[in-house]
Formats: sequence, structure tokens, C-alpha cells
Amino acid sequence: MKKLYFFIKLTIFLFSSITIIIFGFYAYAYLTPKENLTTSNQILIYDDEKNLVFENASNATWVKLNNISDNVINATISAEDKNFYKHKGFDYFRILKALFINIKNKSLSQGASTISQQYIKNLYLDFNKTWKRKIEEAFLTFELEVHYSKDEILEGYLNTINYGAGNYGIEAASNYYFNKSSKDLTLAEASILVGIPKNPTYYNPINYYDNAKKRQKLVLNSMVKNKYITENEANNIYNTELEFYGKKENKSLSSIYYYKDAVMQELNSIKTIPNSLIDTGGLKIYTNLNLNNQKILEDNIKNELKDIKDIQVASIVVDPKTGNVSALIGGTDYSKSEFNRVTQAKRQVGSTMKPFLYYSALENGFTASSTFKSEPTTFNLGNNKTYSPKNAGNIYPNKNISLASAIAFSDNIYAVKTHLFLGADSLIDTAKKVGIETVLEPNASLPLGSSEISMIDFANGYVTLANMGKKNHVHLIEKVTDINNNILYEYESDEEEVLNKKYVYILNELLTNTYNYTFVDYASPTMLSINKTITRKYSVKSGSTSFDNWTIGYNNDALVMVWSGYDDNRPTKKNVSIANKNIWAKTIEGILNNTEKTWYTIPDNITASLVNPLSGEINDGNKRVLLFYVNGTEPNT
Repeated sequence: MKKLYFFIKLTIFLFSSITIIIFGFYAYAYLTPKENLTTSNQILIYDDEKNLVFENASNATWVKLNNISDNVINATISAEDKNFYKHKGFDYFRILKALFINIKNKSLSQGASTISQQYIKNLYLDFNKTWKRKIEEAFLTFELEVHYSKDEILEGYLNTINYGAGNYGIEAASNYYFNKSSKDLTLAEASILVGIPKNPTYYNPINYYDNAKKRQKLVLNSMVKNKYITENEANNIYNTELEFYGKKENKSLSSIYYYKDAVMQELNSIKTIPNSLIDTGGLKIYTNLNLNNQKILEDNIKNELKDIKDIQVASIVVDPKTGNVSALIGGTDYSKSEFNRVTQAKRQVGSTMKPFLYYSALENGFTASSTFKSEPTTFNLGNNKTYSPKNAGNIYPNKNISLASAIAFSDNIYAVKTHLFLGADSLIDTAKKVGIETVLEPNASLPLGSSEISMIDFANGYVTLANMGKKNHVHLIEKVTDINNNILYEYESDEEEVLNKKYVYILNELLTNTYNYTFVDYASPTMLSINKTITRKYSVKSGSTSFDNWTIGYNNDALVMVWSGYDDNRPTKKNVSIANKNIWAKTIEGILNNTEKTWYTIPDNITASLVNPLSGEINDGNKRVLLFYVNGTEPNT
């Protein structure tokens, strides 16, 4: 009896304490100045000409609540927050119920966020689930509830929520999916749209219709449960055939949303930007996006990959002198997949890792004429471990070949011999120097690209080669201001000379031989197919695994990187590799069209010799190519 009495007293005490605390929060929130919460999540993104290219809460698509169909309002409240008009920001009974179910099932499957809480979450640039963030969100929810009416909160929520495929707000979504205003949506259409924000890609009805229909059924069932419609009406609505529109006015640049997402990811890494948009009233983000470059890249990807089913792509265009990213595409179709393969995916880079190995080799005494024998080889790595790499197509000259030929043919035996001769740390050290942040494993297969690296990270390394050994941080954002134009961040160049420009120049010249007909011998140079497409001089390297195709090339004016493959790691066929190389060649040519043809200035103490491309020797056969050397290291006559 005493225990029961104690338990009752404890319960009353805890209930009273919690009630007082909650009342205190509401009272404090009421006394604070009214924040402009309904517009403070505005994000404006500008291109390199300061033209507005993205606005997540556009005045043009903002609609008043009384101009939104009741079908949307009823479905949203029923599916997301049935007690929205009854609670004061938090549904406490729903929270307790979810807590009980989660404890019972030993999971975190049940949530209890209200529409007010979800609206507040959208005021943050990221969704870190820290206790500090939860407390901030809770207080802002109190503030939202005491300063705004329920209709104002619901209006703001419906005008800013993400409905997938780059559509923010119900009006933009209604126009995109059904080519009509949100005030004209039927319940069949509204119940489909209301289901999307749960997972904007997975529940996109145009690309994942079955998923969207399952979600629609849950929305309709909630409306039946909450007595908005009858079960018979729900069944009829569910079986209504819908026609989807799926078009935008600016459809020619649908890929721009990949650039936008990459901008937001970079924004989250800038320490001077407040995480809460309430602190800024919204943001203006000035980027390096060049719409012409973006369109050229998008058009080439569409044209070259249109007949290859399910293939994905990642590509980036960078100015080597500054590190400015002027174009970026993270997939073949943003409306089908918002996953950004430039910034979020890590893939094996194949032979595109070799240039960093060969820079290290040149720095350690190799020359363009240095030879190793290329033949089927099993390497003894010690501890009873062996490694037997193979050349592409199992093609071997079975004799000594020069470094120049090893690069042109992308010879794997030569690369592994060089790697083991120098020691694994040599390549890793060079990768760190040039700005690649991924931790690389010191194994024998490292120069063949066995490590997985994101394209945005890998771009840092290649920019260093393209900028003659000067490292520049690859970036999309130049400046960020608050909504009143107060500067919050400006990019400052961190250019640093990390490589010897003599060896970088020699390497860059060697990489022009990947499309040189003079090298055709027992094999063909790896980029020979694009020889007639290009009109100027580039350093280019291709790379492949069973699942990945890379083409990376540059001169002193532009760097273009292209990856293609399947998300599920299906093996790719030869047509993917061909398309990948064509995308690269046509994109860099298009970007540099009508610009002066330039190449790197030859550094001091560099000389050139006409030599046999395969052996690297003078007076050896009829073939001759011009190769570059540090004075005194060229082959003897």
C-alpha cells in the first residue's frame, strides 16, 4: 500500500512538473519577439552571372490556404497530424503511444512529429539528430504555435515541403505532376501528392508508381479512419486511373537540381553559416554554375546514353586555375533518382589513379623512356600472398616497354611493377599532396584504382595536375549572404604549389599520347576513338573496372570528369565505355568552343627528344614521337 501511495505521489509530482515546464516554454515563447518563420526558410541560388536559378519558396508558386483544395488539406492533416487543429505544437498522447510501441517492439519505427514540428525542421540546413537540435526545434515549435494561427502554419508547410523532382510546395507539385493548380486537385490526385514528402524519390508516382500507390492507400485509409471519407469512397478513389504530366517550363536544364543539391551539401560544411535559417531570414547563395556549360554537359549525356537502359552517370566541369565547378550532373534523371553520384557515391577509379603513380615515378628518377617488361606476371607479396594482375584483353607485348607506352596503353603490369618498386607509400603520399582526402590502403592493386573515391574528392587531385602542380580546393560556392545582403561567407583561394611543375609538365605531355595514332602497335592507345572528335590538345586518362567507366581529361582551361555505370554494380558493356568517352570529348570541346587554343608553358630545364614510342630509345625503328625530359635525363643518341 505504501509503494502504491508513493507511486501515485511520484506520478502527480512528475505530471505537475512537466506541465509547469511546458507552460513555462509557451509563456517564454510568447514573450519573445515574433520571428518571420513563414518565410525565413527561403533559399535563393544564383549562377556565375548572378542570375537566379533556384528558389525553394518562390512567390510565384506560393498559394494562400483558401486557394488550396480541401482534398489536399484534409489528406495532409489526416495522414500527417490528425490532431493538428487541437494540439499546441506537440501531440503528447501520440508521443506517449509512439514511445510505448517503440519500447515494446525494441525499435524506433514509430514517430510522432506534428505538422508544426516538420515545418520547423525545414528551417534547418541539415537534419542532425542531436539533443541540442531537438531542444532548439522544440522551442521554435512553441514559438511558431504562439505567434501564428493554425491556418498560417499549415499554409507555410504546404508551400515549402519537398514533393520530389525538385518541386517545393503544393502548387509547384500540382503543376508538375498534373498540369493544374492545387485548388483544382481531385482527392485521387491529392492523396497521391500528399504521400510523396515521406520519401520524395521513392514515392514519386511517375517513376515509382507502385510505391506511390501503396503510400496513397495508407493516406486514404487514414482518411477513412478519421472519418473524412467512407471505405467505399476510398476504394473508388484508389482505383481511379490518373494521368501524370511530369514536365517543367525549364525542362532543358532538369539536371540543375543535382548542382543545387551539391551546393546545399557544401553549404553545410561552411562553419560561418548558421544551421538555422531563422538566424539569417533566408539565404542568398552565389555559385560558380555556368548555365551554358551545364546545358552542354546535360545534352551530351542525354544524347550518348539515351539507348542504354538503367545506366547512371556522374560528371563535373572545373576551372583548373580557380577550382570553380561550373557544371555538375549526379545522375541521368533527377526525377527518377535524387542520389548525387558526384558528391555522395564512392566508386573504384580504375586506371585513372595511374597518373598520380607516374608523377611519383618521375619525381623519383623515372623518365618517359624508363622501361619494364610487360608480360603475364605473378607478384610475390610475402607472407604467402601473391598478386596476378592482368592487362585489358590479356594483351601483352612480352618485352620491355617505355613509361610513355605504359601510359598510352594503360599497361597494368608496368603500373604494378612501378608501384612495388617505389613502395606503396609513394603513391599514397602523392595522393595526399594533390588534395585527395580519401584514406587509401597501401596494397598492390592501388595503382589500378581498387580504392573507392568520390568524384568531388578525386577532382581535387586532378585539378592539381591540370593547374601545373598548384592545388586549388574544388568548390561550387563563391559567396553567401543573408536575405538582407549581409555577407556571411566569401570563398578565399587556398592555392598552394605542392608538385614540381617540371614533372607535372612531362606527365601532362605523356597523357596526350592516349589518343596518339603513332603509338598503335601490339595494342591501341586507350583514347584513340576520340582522336577525330577533339580539335585541341588535352591530357586524358580513361579507367575501368567491371562496373565502372571513367574518362578524365583537361588542359589549362578546363577539367572534365565523367563516370558511368550501374547503381547495382552490374557489369558494363563496351557501349558504356564508348559513350563515356564521347561525353567527355564532346563536352570539353563544346565548353571551349570559340576560345583561344592554349597549352602549358614549357618550364625551364626541360628538353625534348624524338624517340621510338615503344622502347623509348633514339634510332630504334621508323616510328618517332616527341617526348619531354628534364635536361640531362634524355636518352643518348
